[in-house]
Amino acid sequence: MPYILVSTQIRLETGPTNVGDEYSDPAVMNYLGARKTTMLGNNFAEYHVDDPPRLVLNKLEQIGFRVLTMTGVGQTLVWCLHRDAE
Repeated sequence: MPYILVSTQIRLETGPTNVGDEYSDPAVMNYLGARKTTMLGNNFAEYHVDDPPRLVLNKLEQIGFRVLTMTGVGQTLVWCLHRDAE
């Protein structure tokens, strides 16, 4: 899966960081040390890490991901990353 979304709340810019959804590559999630959780009331799972976004982005760059775009949506910061298919 060559795309990944990384997000965090502005007030939580030191972590935790959302790093994927239930369909994300398990190998990448394991590399990041992410844990899969389902928030009460949601019918989907997400992966989270305690690291701040800057460290997550650095780790993803080390395995070939590049930031395509970044935006703020309300109180949420979102990065879209891509890596070439192997």
